Amino acid sequence: MNKIQLEIVALSHSITQSQSYAVVLGEKDGIRRLPIVIGSFEAQAIAVALEKMIPSRPLTHDLIRNIFLDLNIKLLEVIITNLQEGVFFSQLVCEQKGEFIEIDSRTSDALALAVRFGCPIYTYENIMDSAGIVLENPEPSAKELPQPSLGESGSVKGTREDYKKMHLDDLKEMLDEAIKAEDYEKAAFIRDEMQKRGE
Repeated sequence: MNKIQLEIVALSHSITQSQSYAVVLGEKDGIRRLPIVIGSFEAQAIAVALEKMIPSRPLTHDLIRNIFLDLNIKLLEVIITNLQEGVFFSQLVCEQKGEFIEIDSRTSDALALAVRFGCPIYTYENIMDSAGIVLENPEPSAKELPQPSLGESGSVKGTREDYKKMHLDDLKEMLDEAIKAEDYEKAAFIRDEMQKRGE
């Protein structure tokens, strides 16, 4: 069965389920999208890795990555293998000392690890046929860019407009404080403002 390579193209609040998020996988060199509803913890874990933020202490998926590295286990790829009653099933394809290992995983955890290892994500045609959607406009829109507003508190202290008015030195100090406090939602907003200014 031929594998289809996917990449993460969006991360946002789920429209269908409150208190949940949706990670949207896009077909590489294609126009189909595969939306998957995930929990807030896993959404935060994916957002932190996508935004290359470094938490003060390792998150659970960082811990797993460290264990893999210490045991010389390579994560070669993540495969979304099945879809049953709206639930996606995935496998981590690993290699240790020349031996290949397949580990059952929740898809959200598999994606959080894939981002950390930089390994490819795959699925199969039957899954894209049953759960994929075809974009009318294949060009990514602003809504499809990663939305890393996933702080544990569920609220942001300050808005984008507030940050626009602040001095760059103040923003840098606030960014450091937000990362130390593991408030990744606030850190993402501040970082976005700094990037707009060329920092």
